[in-house]
Amino acid sequence: MNTLILNTEIQEFINSNLNSNIGKILLKGTAFSGVTTQEIVEQIEAKKRCKTKLPSWFNCSGMYYPNKLNIEQTSSEITAKYKSQLIEGNTIVDLTGGFGIDCYYFSKRFKHVTHCEIDAKLSHIVTHNYKQLNVNTIKTINTNGIDYLNHHKQNFDWIYIDPSRRHDSKGKVFFLKDCLPNVPQHMDMLFEQSKNIMIKTSPLLDLSVGIKELNHVKTINIVAVENEVKELLWILEKGYTHTISIKTVNIKKEKRERFDFTLDTNMQLPSYSLPLSYVYEPNTAILKSGGFDTVATKFNIYKLHQNSHLYTTDKLIDFPGRTFKIDHVIPYNKKEFKKLKLDKANITTRNFPESVQALRKKWHIKDGGDIYLFFTTNLENKKIVLVTSKQS
Repeated sequence: MNTLILNTEIQEFINSNLNSNIGKILLKGTAFSGVTTQEIVEQIEAKKRCKTKLPSWFNCSGMYYPNKLNIEQTSSEITAKYKSQLIEGNTIVDLTGGFGIDCYYFSKRFKHVTHCEIDAKLSHIVTHNYKQLNVNTIKTINTNGIDYLNHHKQNFDWIYIDPSRRHDSKGKVFFLKDCLPNVPQHMDMLFEQSKNIMIKTSPLLDLSVGIKELNHVKTINIVAVENEVKELLWILEKGYTHTISIKTVNIKKEKRERFDFTLDTNMQLPSYSLPLSYVYEPNTAILKSGGFDTVATKFNIYKLHQNSHLYTTDKLIDFPGRTFKIDHVIPYNKKEFKKLKLDKANITTRNFPESVQALRKKWHIKDGGDIYLFFTTNLENKKIVLVTSKQS
């Protein structure tokens, strides 16, 4: 951490060049003593990424930023705030502290927060930034979180872990046992130090795989922001052996779409129907949850097909996802489709053999407009096209 970067004139240069051409800055260079152009450019690139993702950091003066990769991998303020609202207590330890966003929000729910970070430079940066944010209830320690627990036999109300989703030899991985730290390997030790554990994982982790790898899973929270799944939050409770709760949320500007169920209720059989007046597409958090049948039974709506994951009703309902008015239903064939005379439309496929890209190329349809086409399969296993208009 080069503290000269915090000098007023360098900070002014960074702030005034957030939207400048980085290539030109590197080519021209800077004339600040003790600070390289590359270091300044790294600060510009990292801070720029924080404008929408970490506004509290972006708007606080005197902040120091790590490389842009750390910013890309860290939680956003939206998701950090959400996860902090799921738990509370006196003490929590974050074994994989990173840039410290999660700990910042944990500090609003816990009296004492311990931030463990193995990277000395990043730990130093986080310590500095917490001072700028006037946070004094977080203890930052430059150490391996697992080693810290092994050497400090201390009980915490909660343990939080965000295992690294990269491996030296495997690249992106999809099993917790391949992440760092290897949570399944340390499970017994973790439960010796706390009865409650929260684990953040990538949306790429299959729920069934995670359940098999972990012990005492109580709740799985699936968190989406503006219909993009950002993270899975696994709540583990020592000794818990009952059914697992699935809680989904899609955080939107105007509201939060929630849908919860338990794994044992996901066995209920739905009803099916040909397309009626409206068609519903669940948000991505629900789609990730696998609760396709539960959605139908809880909202008393019909599925179009066992594998289509589209739903229909005659009466309009408030649904956690997108809602469309069905204007026409046509069989999928050349003669019927050409009658539509479409050159522009929004296309979605569900349980359909052709991709969106292939359909656009085949029928010469540009993206956009007010018409929404759903290419899917109905309960009679016939390929159909739903011509719809979006409901606000």
